[in-house]
Formats: sequence, C-alpha cells, structure tokens
Amino acid sequence: MGRRFRLASRALLPWLLAAAPALVSAASAAPRLDAPAILASRYGNDAAWYADRIPLFESSDAKLDTVYYYRWAIYRAHQRDLGDKGYITTEFFDDVGWQREPYASLNDATGFHLYEGRWLRDRRFADDYIRFLYDEGGNDRHFSEAIADAVWARYLVDGDREGALRHLPAMRHIYGLWDDRFDFAKGLYWIEPLLDATEYTVSSIDASGGKDGFRGGDAFRPSINSYMFANARAISQLSALAGDEATARDYAARAERLKQRVAEDLWSAPLGHFIDRYKVDNEHVKYWTPIRARELVGYLPWAFGMLDDWAEFTGAWTHLISAQGFAGAAGMRTVEPSYQYYMRQYRYDTPTGGRECQWNGPAWPFQTTQALMGLARLLQHGAPQSVIGRGDYLRLLRQYAQLHYQGDRLDLEEDYDPDSGKPIVGLARSHHYFHSGFGDLVITGLAGIEPSADDTLTLDPLIPAGAHGPERIRYFALQDLPYHGHLVSVFYDEDGTRYREGRGLRLYVDGVLAGSRDTLGKLSAAIAPRANAPIVRPINRATNLVRSAYPRAEASSGAEPERLHDAIDGRVSFFPELPNGWDSASDAAEQWFAVDFGAPVRLTGAELSFFAGEEFAAPRDYRLEYLRDGKWLPVAARFTGKGDNGVASASFGPVTAGKLRVVMRKLPGKRIRLVELKAF
Repeated sequence: MGRRFRLASRALLPWLLAAAPALVSAASAAPRLDAPAILASRYGNDAAWYADRIPLFESSDAKLDTVYYYRWAIYRAHQRDLGDKGYITTEFFDDVGWQREPYASLNDATGFHLYEGRWLRDRRFADDYIRFLYDEGGNDRHFSEAIADAVWARYLVDGDREGALRHLPAMRHIYGLWDDRFDFAKGLYWIEPLLDATEYTVSSIDASGGKDGFRGGDAFRPSINSYMFANARAISQLSALAGDEATARDYAARAERLKQRVAEDLWSAPLGHFIDRYKVDNEHVKYWTPIRARELVGYLPWAFGMLDDWAEFTGAWTHLISAQGFAGAAGMRTVEPSYQYYMRQYRYDTPTGGRECQWNGPAWPFQTTQALMGLARLLQHGAPQSVIGRGDYLRLLRQYAQLHYQGDRLDLEEDYDPDSGKPIVGLARSHHYFHSGFGDLVITGLAGIEPSADDTLTLDPLIPAGAHGPERIRYFALQDLPYHGHLVSVFYDEDGTRYREGRGLRLYVDGVLAGSRDTLGKLSAAIAPRANAPIVRPINRATNLVRSAYPRAEASSGAEPERLHDAIDGRVSFFPELPNGWDSASDAAEQWFAVDFGAPVRLTGAELSFFAGEEFAAPRDYRLEYLRDGKWLPVAARFTGKGDNGVASASFGPVTAGKLRVVMRKLPGKRIRLVELKAF
C-alpha cells in the first residue's frame, strides 16, 4: 500500500490527469464511476477491503483525489481488531507510552475517527468503536473529547436509532464526571493544555514564565467548552429521540448556558478572537486573566455550531487568512507569529534528540481539521458575512492536502513548519498519523453533504460559483455514500461534458435522480429512511492483546518477541515506513508461523496478509495445518484474494484446534513478512 501511494503521487501519474471520465455504463439514470478500476489503481491487491465500503470520489483536482484515497488507506490501516471486543481506531501505529493498555487506544482523536467512519457502508467499524468507548471504558477522559457529539453525527448519516441510543446512560454519566473540571462560579470548563492534547500552548508556556509549557497552564479554553457544548447538545437530541423530554430540556439548557458564557467571557474584544482565561494563579499569571495571543483553537466554537446565529464574532476569521496571523505559506499556524515564544523549541525526544510536538506555532493536522470544520459551518449555516468565502475554504483544503506530501511520497506526520511545510517531529511513531480528518471535510465541505435527523438531505458544495484559475473546480463526483439506509451519489459538472448528464449539480438516490439544478448552490431532496443492512461480526480468535496471555505466536525462525506479536496484534498495514509483522530469519525454503490458542477453539475460516516490497515477497505457496493429538493435520482451506499487500481469505469445514499454523515456501532470495494471521 505504501508503495502504491508513492507511485500514485509521483508526478501525478497520467491516469490521474486523464481527461476522459472513469465511467461505466449503467442501466440506472445515474452515471457510474468505474469502481473496480479506481480501487485497483489506488490500492492494488488490497482493493477488496475498500470495495463495498468507501464512497468513491473524483474531481478536477487530482491532488485532492489522491489525498482523499490515501486518507482512507490511513483509516483502514488504523483499524485494530481486538477479537471479541471488535474493532477500534488507533492514532499511532506504534505503541506509545500514554496509550490505554492493552488496546493502544487514545480518546483525543476519536471524534475525527467517527466523523470519518460514519461514511463507510460497512457500519461495523464505527459501531464496534462506539461500543468500546462506552462499554469497555475507552472514553476514559484521558483527554478532552466530543464523543457524544460524534455518535449523534453518525446517527445523522445512518439513522440507526437503536445504535444511537444504546449508550445514552453512559454518555450522561461521563458528562457528569467532567464536573471535576467545571468552575461553578464562572459556569465554564477548564483544563490543562496537555490534557486538551495541546501541550506548549500560550497558557502553559506563559504560566511557566516562558521556561517550559509541557505541563501546567490550567485554563478556561474555547476547546473543552466547545466539546462540552457539543456533547450536551447531542445528549439533549438523543434524549428527545428516546422520548425523555425532561433530560432533553436539561441538557439543552446546559448547552445554552455554555454558549452564553463562551460568548461573553472567552471572547477578547482587543484581540477580536476567542481565547483562554487562566484557571491557574501563580507568580507569572493570574486567575481569570486572558492570555495575550491568538491561537487557532479559537475557532472551535464554530466547528461545533455554537455560533451559527451570531454574526458579531465573524471578524475573527480575518486572522485565518492574514499572513501576519494564522496563514502560513504552507499551513495554518497554531499560534500567531507575534507571540513572544512562537516556534521556540522546548522539548526533544530523549533517545533520538529529535524535536517533539509543541503547539506554539507549528501547523497541526488536528487543529487544521477543526478550523476547516468551523469554516465550513460558518459558510453553510452562519449569518451572512463578507470576511471569508468559499474560495478560501477550497484554497485552505488544498493547502492541507499538500501537507500530506513529502516530495512525491504521501506520509502524513504529526506537525509541520507552517512556512516551509516540512515535518518537524519526524519520529518513528509519526508516519501516517491519524489525529485528524480529511474525508469528512471533502464529503460535508467540498461536496456539501449536510446529513440531518429528518427525511431530507441537503447539498451545499463549498465551491465558489463562477470561479476561475486556481479556485475553480470543474467537476466532482461522490458515489455510493450511505445515507439513511440508501446509497446516495452526487455529480457536479460545470459544462456537462464530464458526466454527460447536463450542466450543474445532480443528486441520485439508489441510482434514481432525486434532484438537480443547473448551477452551484443548495439542493435538497426528500429521502424516506430505510433499514440498514445488519452488521456482520466475525470474531478473530488469533488476536493477542496481553503479550503474556494466549493466544501466543511461534515460528520456525525470527523469534524476536515483538515481531512475533506483530503478526497477531490485530493490525493490518502495508506501509514500508512502518514495518509490521513477523519476518522470516533463515534461508530455509520452508517456513512456518503458528498460533497457540491455549485451549481448543472451533475455527471455520482464516485470513493471511503478507508485505511485498524491498527484500520481502509473499510466499510461493502456503497451507494451513492444525494440531490434534500431537500431529499436524491439513486444513482443507482454499484461499481467495491476493495476500501480498492485501488479504487472502479462506472458509473451511469446522476444525477444533489448540494450535493453527501456516506453512510457507518462500521465493529464492526473498524473505517473508507475515503482516497478520487471523482465525475465525
């Protein structure tokens, strides 16, 4: 997969720039993108994972298209199979010291993960993840969060009432726990920036007298108060959906009170921006004093719809497009350059001496996503204004897309120099980092999909009408987007030559035209809800979460414990920058890798994935065997699919086994890297 994305971005291959549309004929009224061809081009042997899952996208901007598909590759690779606990989405591929053990979960990026995952036709990944967050303690408040809001956002797409309401009591319980960060006198939430996932911000640096900023700096921040507003609103809406009007009114009132307090107390008239006020009181800063510089986090109230009906604050958006403000040449600054400690490097990784994450200026995909969410909300739902426009959204989305590139290679990292666009941290853990969103910005922003709880769908693409030059998008297509049990497709064609269905914007539901207009602008259609397909949950019996427990891995060679564990850790990825799996370590032609379940288990299927590239190649052939009465017996497994940088799967008649192994014959001169073995 990593190699595929290197090639896809190399000089933007001719197939990315082809003028002829990638269409196939269809009996329905809707045009059709050629899904098999597109997915094979983007994902090679792993295309089968994406088929029937992701919505297809194309536009006249080849770079946006490429990053869109790359971001789904990040999403796919960050799905960790926990066995009977289902799937979760991770932030890092490598284990980090601050993750929740033994799952490798973190709750700070969860909102993005769910906003992205709600657009998959396979609803298992988001559904499993939400179950983990509320049933398995995954929402542990390690960081500030807007997870209830993300559950509501998912409901707006799939309309699954039962799934949305299942965890409502837990949502209310967790919301109440945040009282430990609530100042009842001020009516606002406060947090330490580190626990807001934003260490080395103005409040923490200044609270240290400019000496540090990793810890400390407790403050009433726009971020946590926006999250808690969004969560209160979501709990109110979900309670209304459940018929609990008293709770709905209670949480609606909480949201309204927070909205008023943020507007009155966190708005700085001198700075023309939403800012922190200090909770901490020490020799450097005083309680309730506002911080002295603007930060990108000040756009969070817009990201969650807190300010849809207030026009008096929109002047803050001038700072986003000002070269003296947040507008770096290559990315959005997290702090304006006028700040005394702008881009001062405080923290270094001890083993390598490399620079560590700080949010005192660097461009950060996390807050870039939030700012773009806020801008989209302002443009689609806010009061009329002339400060910032749709052309700015498109330009900033394209700038963000460019951050995903390192030369001709796609690799999103943790943070960047906002003027050069070069990665700052660049540690081993940083490659293909999933602490941000992108697909949702394309779907709800650029393509303008506005999901709702009622039986309508509205389109409002954030494309400037009548634009020329770099602002121009001549066409786009979004195909097979799940919505309320249907499949929705949207096609925009400036002059009618791309899709040959006429000029303008067209909305199709299950292949039938549901609405159209000849120009860009809002378009709505009634869509009666329909039941979703049931979620299928095969359980992987080979996942190991606790290294000292079963199942355990053994191999004919390459006995390094972590590499053995990699092949049964529930992670499947093929990025060369992130070696993942067990590697053979001998020249013997035949190699084997075994899983000891610790007790007999009943199995009816298996999946194998191998990395192909560099000195590694998938084996020439392989077979499954199971151990019974001290003897290895063959499993009558016939694999389909390509396991090299993809998944080969097999179903077979039931076998009861204490151990299962794959026996492989390697190619001459090549080693085997078994990325993952799954057994069902």
